[in-house]
Amino acid sequence: MGDKLKLALKPFRIRGTVKAPHRKHTAGCESVIMPPPDEVLICMSQHIGAPCKPTVKVGQQVFVGQIVGDSEAFVSAPVHSSVSGKVKKIETITMPNGSRVEAVRIESDGLMTPDESVRPPEINGREDFLRAVRSSGLVGLGGAGFPVHVKLSADKDKVDTLIINAAECEPYITADNREALENSWGVISGIKSVMELLDIDRVIIGVEDNKPEAIRALDEVCQAANRDMKGNVSVLPLKARYPYGAEKVIVKACTNRVILEGKLPADVGCIVMNIASVAFISSYLKTGMPLVSKRITVDGAAVANPQNVIVPIGTKIRDIIEFCGGYKEQPEKLLFGGPMMGLALPDDEMPLLKQNNAILALSKKEAKRLEPSDCIRCGRCASVCPMGLTPPTLAGYVKLKDTHGLLKNGIMVCMECGCCAFACPANRPIVQSMRLGKELVKNAGKKEGK
Repeated sequence: MGDKLKLALKPFRIRGTVKAPHRKHTAGCESVIMPPPDEVLICMSQHIGAPCKPTVKVGQQVFVGQIVGDSEAFVSAPVHSSVSGKVKKIETITMPNGSRVEAVRIESDGLMTPDESVRPPEINGREDFLRAVRSSGLVGLGGAGFPVHVKLSADKDKVDTLIINAAECEPYITADNREALENSWGVISGIKSVMELLDIDRVIIGVEDNKPEAIRALDEVCQAANRDMKGNVSVLPLKARYPYGAEKVIVKACTNRVILEGKLPADVGCIVMNIASVAFISSYLKTGMPLVSKRITVDGAAVANPQNVIVPIGTKIRDIIEFCGGYKEQPEKLLFGGPMMGLALPDDEMPLLKQNNAILALSKKEAKRLEPSDCIRCGRCASVCPMGLTPPTLAGYVKLKDTHGLLKNGIMVCMECGCCAFACPANRPIVQSMRLGKELVKNAGKKEGK
């Protein structure tokens, strides 16, 4: 693709964005490994796509890394036990988004005995690699939870660029920053495997410039790796603006390629992977241990000891908070993820999922809700929208339930990043309006049989 494969010296210009407060309180906190809890709750739906079905029975002995749920669907990923112990119950739970899914409750024996099937996979080519990634249970660890083997299955003749997303633009969250600092060689090892097995020539690691230590650490391993790797691997400092970590935004910033409505990064020759995802691939190829634990940030003024913790997947939030010293005060709001795009939780009984990268327990002051007032037509929401949408126009069509108007004005392009609501001086619930508009369109499509 000629000059398109040159490595950018600075990020390309993108539309909109906001300067959200960083609040990276735990950036200097080295990750701590949490011991196994008394029990874990392994959800059968921890990814975009078809949910898994339990493959174990109540009373069965299970081990770390053993498959406890799987599906024959292509867009799905198996789930594994994160502890050794006995299956206590198979139940149905309500997820933060309101959906109902099956879950396997496992009582831990505290021994963390690995399953006998855990061994490094044999990789002799691209297909072996894709099967291994699926078997590992890997999904996007940056929040979306898209099965990684599906993403890596893109047409190899069309893809020339691998973008490693280490932007971490959400306030509070520092788990990816710690991945870069604590496991930089694991990151570059995973990159090397993906490059070689998928025949990719160029890798760009995008990191926001408010993480200078991470940029230095990754730059050092890239320089060392480029001496014996066939392709170009570089670190691109991005502006510390939100939402540079969004897939469409980071592709534009790193390559100047635009992903059109309804298209994927592969359609413009790119694969985007979170930094923790690519580092996990390196670990899995060496050990064969599937995705059973996750590095997360635990923060918020209501937490006694905010820190970065490596936690068994399926651990309840209350157990994680207790490991971090418990609550200093009753939290006003609990979140999975950051304050811009995170999911609010009803209580701390929810288990940790693969794609969760943070738990925030916000105090009353941090979670203070401002009363909305009438729209003053200032246009700030439109000026900061990375997708170039006009929220007031869309809100009008939502009110009228006009799905044709919504589609014509790009409602399905909205990625619900929250820039519009952040910039709104009238404190309008703009993101909620966008979500409602998208649901109206989807429901209309179902009625028409589309």
